[in-house]
Amino acid sequence: MNPTRLERLIEMRKDDPKDPFLIYAVAMEYQKAEQLELALTFYEELIENHPDYVGTYYHLAKLYEILKKTEEADACYQIGMKVARKLGENHAYNELQSAYRSFQGLDEEDEY
Repeated sequence: MNPTRLERLIEMRKDDPKDPFLIYAVAMEYQKAEQLELALTFYEELIENHPDYVGTYYHLAKLYEILKKTEEADACYQIGMKVARKLGENHAYNELQSAYRSFQGLDEEDEY
């Protein structure tokens, strides 16, 4: 029997449990499998232990939206934009800003 992608990622994580990419990949796989609470656990672990892993903020904020955790989503978008700006990650910043504007119900021309 071939192991699933998730099983392989979990196995790889045993060798390097602090690797942010592996934590992120596991979270994404759990989200794809609609195991949202497990995905949330891994995203939150990533934010706590690797706050500069900027790609996490978009996905975590979107997951908070799905889970109707609007305050958490709002904060996650805002922190993510600050981190992206600090790191000079302009593409990530623009994606977060666009998602945040949509979350706030704003059009591109509106200010927030």
